[in-house]
Amino acid sequence: MAETQGKYTYAVGRRKTSIAQVRLYAGKGNSLVNGKPVEEAFPLPTQKASLFKPFVVLEALDKYYFDAKVQGGGTTGQLEAIRHGIARALVKLNEDLKPVLKAKGLVTRDSRMKERKKVYTRGARRGKQFSKR
Repeated sequence: MAETQGKYTYAVGRRKTSIAQVRLYAGKGNSLVNGKPVEEAFPLPTQKASLFKPFVVLEALDKYYFDAKVQGGGTTGQLEAIRHGIARALVKLNEDLKPVLKAKGLVTRDSRMKERKKVYTRGARRGKQFSKR
């Protein structure tokens, strides 16, 4: 991993049960997710568009690249955890970017989690049907 040598900005992003450790580098380079290129980790165009949204909002697609280690959760949770980490790293670099990213909802931690299944129900909330007669 020769392209990940040098000075970086570190941030942690979280979503659902996923945690992403993001290193943001200035300049041009290949972005990696768990040691794989982004195209391999998230092949769909909608996933890539969502992942690079902080850069698109700031019009800085070619100015930065990142190396992310992500664990836990599914693909959507991991994708959004990386995106959150990128946004937080950009804010660490330049505090003036925070209002722009916050307006798009990229800096805010989305705390929604899956609700646990309860005993004697058919899922998180659905109970057994009650019959009066």
